[in-house]
Amino acid sequence: MFGRTSLVCLVTLSGLLEARTEGFAEIKSLNGITEYRLESNGLTVLLRPEHSVPAVTFMVTYRIGSRNESYGTTGATHLLEHLMFKGTARHNKEAGNGFDQLLERTGAETNATTWLDRTNYITTLGPQDLPVIVGLEADRMRNLRLREEDRRPEMTVVRNEFDQVENNPMYSLQREIWATAYLAHPYRHSTLGWSSDVENVPIEKLREFYDTYYWPDNATVSVIGDFQPETVLPLIKQHYAEIPKSPKAFPQVYTREPAQTGPRRVEMKRPGELGVVTLAYKSPPATDPDYAPLAVLCELLGEGKNSRFRKALTDAGMTTEVMAGSEFTRDPSLLSITAELTGEAGHAEVEQRIIETIATLLDKGVSEEEVASAIARLDARSTFDRDGSSQIAFALNECIAVGDWTLYHTLNEAVRQVTAAEVNRVARRWLVKDRSTTGWFVPQAPDAEPEGAPALPETHASTPAPPLILPEGPPATVGEAARIAPRISRSRTAGLDLLLCPTGTQDLVILSGSIPFDDPAQQALASFTARLLDRGTSKHDVTQIGTLLDEVGATLEFGVREDSIEFAGRCMKKDLPHVLDLLAGQLREPSFPPEEIEKVRTQMLAETAQSRSDTNSQALLAFSRAAFPDSHPKWEASADETITRLKTLQREDLVRFHRDWIGPAGATLVLAGDLDLPVCRKEVAEAFAGWVGGKVAQAPASAPPLAAAVELKVPIPGKESVSLILGQPSGLRFGDPDYLPLALATSALGQGFTSRLLNTVRDTEGLTYGVQAQLSSRALEDGTWLIAGSFAPDLLERGLGSVRRELGKWHREGLGPVEFAYHQNAMIGRHRVSLATTENLAAVVLATVRRGLPLSWLDEFPAQVAALSPDQVNEVIRRRLDPTRMITVKSGKLP
Repeated sequence: MFGRTSLVCLVTLSGLLEARTEGFAEIKSLNGITEYRLESNGLTVLLRPEHSVPAVTFMVTYRIGSRNESYGTTGATHLLEHLMFKGTARHNKEAGNGFDQLLERTGAETNATTWLDRTNYITTLGPQDLPVIVGLEADRMRNLRLREEDRRPEMTVVRNEFDQVENNPMYSLQREIWATAYLAHPYRHSTLGWSSDVENVPIEKLREFYDTYYWPDNATVSVIGDFQPETVLPLIKQHYAEIPKSPKAFPQVYTREPAQTGPRRVEMKRPGELGVVTLAYKSPPATDPDYAPLAVLCELLGEGKNSRFRKALTDAGMTTEVMAGSEFTRDPSLLSITAELTGEAGHAEVEQRIIETIATLLDKGVSEEEVASAIARLDARSTFDRDGSSQIAFALNECIAVGDWTLYHTLNEAVRQVTAAEVNRVARRWLVKDRSTTGWFVPQAPDAEPEGAPALPETHASTPAPPLILPEGPPATVGEAARIAPRISRSRTAGLDLLLCPTGTQDLVILSGSIPFDDPAQQALASFTARLLDRGTSKHDVTQIGTLLDEVGATLEFGVREDSIEFAGRCMKKDLPHVLDLLAGQLREPSFPPEEIEKVRTQMLAETAQSRSDTNSQALLAFSRAAFPDSHPKWEASADETITRLKTLQREDLVRFHRDWIGPAGATLVLAGDLDLPVCRKEVAEAFAGWVGGKVAQAPASAPPLAAAVELKVPIPGKESVSLILGQPSGLRFGDPDYLPLALATSALGQGFTSRLLNTVRDTEGLTYGVQAQLSSRALEDGTWLIAGSFAPDLLERGLGSVRRELGKWHREGLGPVEFAYHQNAMIGRHRVSLATTENLAAVVLATVRRGLPLSWLDEFPAQVAALSPDQVNEVIRRRLDPTRMITVKSGKLP
């Protein structure tokens, strides 16, 4: 009996293996990833089964990016990426079965990105919904409608995205540098393109791009996560096999950049707060053997707490940060060093200090210890980047783009083998002045503002869009799902609330925690204190702390969010005792060295000053001050008030705040990942033994409702995208009975492309790149209900009018039964997909505890959503919100 059963199983398995590869040629396999080629048309397929969580990522990567563009068509690849969501003859929103309509109901996370060498479309969803995305992606590979009536509004959406990027001087300077560093190669063109090309590219040219590059033999399908290859390969064959290969050879980029024979410079001037200096050197492509040692070089120069640039510039008070990295590209690229200035030093001084730091490295070389530390950080980061199928997909995508997916594994191995001698060699070879381009962003006073972009041609719908047709389906059901709460071990350990969440991930541990403080007037002091927790303890100075973390590739970070000190970390399982011991020292016995206090003060003053030119930050600040009293955690001090407070704080203030607030009484620590529960509990108990102090969080009084509408304007010259907020204090805490009904209603109004705001204001009218509605409540306090969006200055009033129109209609009419059921299912699906990574799980568990909810909420949430009714949801909309008494904030270059 036993032998006969085994024989039957063996034969069956053999049959499955044959069936799953029928129609495919198996090309190669490496470390769990197998490459197949669909024989009918040359489609490449990469499969990586991974069953730790019930989620799967499906990604299609096309080998076309801005590298394939020329003058007149810059930005066309990116615009085409947007139009790929506009439908085919078979799947479109007019028929109620468009891409977003079919996927958002499942809770799927979808995205698409364009870069220099590729365009990718990526979706993460439950395994049961995989056939939906396979069919949709196969359909739009060759059947896209590409209509002029879709291009016109989408062009202004992309233009608004362009303007948002332009609001950030660091990104704008990068565009100028690439355009200066390259004379011939198409890398000189920004992926977003030049605005005049984006505005005027004809639909025929986009069709030409589509018909040239969107073919199976120019694409790679990657499937990562919880699936069986013997099921997925026939599914892919079913949908893709009938698509023919390209009838023509794909155009090759044969332009090679001529040798650069001298340094180049570019200077950009516009209104702003902090200057930027960038030095960019010509560097090799990602497939070059020099790339691995260059990655190590950039790591030891710009990353880690003891990096050379941090010591030379940031710790000297000259910069808020310095970043170094060599772009991962198919063709020769740029290694960029970018510094944001504090204002304590000028552009020339910062540039000279960067040059001197490089000269010292070239003269004296790097040590084996530096290299080992950099490799440890890179190695750990590669493990962290495998937390979830979507993260794996994004990393794999870049390797596909440069022409060799096996770099996903082989590059990590190459990095591990790098020596100090190799780093010194590539530094001398590539950090060459005559092959460099230097860029400065020089902030200007507002009265020197250059002329803004011309108004866009009229391209917008003159009448409101008809309601989006949503597919009908069965009522929301909870279904079977692995329960989370029973797997979590919760205990009071060493005085703090400890939650241990084992997952299926290997080697990785995520730390997430918070300590409450209940005095909104002390936000600046709390932030100052948090920033100094890793600047020295009774056992270790700041350099030693950096070394202890860097040598194992671990991270520990501290900050403040509203009414709590937040801390987070990542490490390998083997290093958890080491990291816990370090964390305990930082929380319990910070030394607040006077010299570190002044360094942090300089950085915080610069960062606060920088926030004055950030349209989003200033809009949210104005909203919080109008919506909440100054005794509420959500009220914020202005930038000027914060700067004044930071200048006056002394060491004794920091010591007193630490003594009064930072202790185990209200502290929560979540560990998630590859955990041995008894061992972890013991390690935490030993690290935090004898810790005392702190306070238990108290719920503040709710903010009073608004008595009347409030209109606020925050002029910020030189910003081509205006931030808009429309909202009110919600008066709701997360656990209140009205919270969940209003959250579901809010998602129908403004979350996802099937929501009313995205469908009308962005998708149909083309007035903005982004607009959303959100209901928020972080902890025990009541939160906000608001709509946030961004608009070009000349479209602001029209955009605001459309937002108010949709808000009023939603408030009056509520949700119909089909719309209600659709977003009910979507909310349940999003909850499950959101727990698919260890980092997200740790964050959700911490938020659950901070909100005063039982852990059972993690598993009961789908049933709670399924129990809601349309009448209940619509009644809460009308009772809780009043569109006639809301705060409106406009921040940016106001018309």
